[in-house]
Amino acid sequence: MIPVIDLLDGQAVHAVKGERAHYQPVKSVLCDTANPLAIARAFRDRLRLHEVYVADLNAIQALGRTDHRSLIAALASGEKMDVILDAGIPDVENAREWIGNGVRKVVIGSETLREWDDLQDIPARIDKDRLIFSLDFHSGKILSRCPALTALTPIEILKHLEHSGWREVILLDLGRVGSSKGADCALAADAQASFPGLHLLIGGGIAKAEELTVLKSTGIAGVLVATALHKGIIDPQCISGLGAK
Repeated sequence: MIPVIDLLDGQAVHAVKGERAHYQPVKSVLCDTANPLAIARAFRDRLRLHEVYVADLNAIQALGRTDHRSLIAALASGEKMDVILDAGIPDVENAREWIGNGVRKVVIGSETLREWDDLQDIPARIDKDRLIFSLDFHSGKILSRCPALTALTPIEILKHLEHSGWREVILLDLGRVGSSKGADCALAADAQASFPGLHLLIGGGIAKAEELTVLKSTGIAGVLVATALHKGIIDPQCISGLGAK
């Protein structure tokens, strides 16, 4: 269970279906503010979750340029969270810089990937245990600045990722994010069965606690969750029952 904080202009926002122009500050049963540090503390202290996925939406839209550096550093050091960061990281140097600043793992997203060769270059030059690839898609279509990626299916891309040495991959369905439509359990099961050696995470659309049991049964390594936590659909008892760390 990995909680998500979507950062936009210094606030935690409620991401819905990838429609970033309409995102609003988070309203949560966990705390009465959209302050990202307060939300991280609620994840840690109320839910006993010490790992957090942070999507810096300003950076993702500006290919790595961000004003959230001090805030992300505070999450990693001051709040003592293991931060998985998606900040539109464009290259090896930027990834190494974030790792040096205390981020536990950096995410390379298909949405902001520019060159096909980066699929092999990045895992060859950075500790693979500090890397995650995010396979971003919407309505079944791969999102990427790299034309070669958009021509492939998620399963085809997973094959290339495994061959290139990636160990951990997120299947992120932006069309389901924040929608409470339910996760794509069929894709999760198919992907895990096809690539048992990959550490697969899935994000987007968790609507009820029962889905977590189904996803766990597929062998999926973890889920990214935000809306269901903020609405109280997934509570501490549920998380404890799943054996979340």
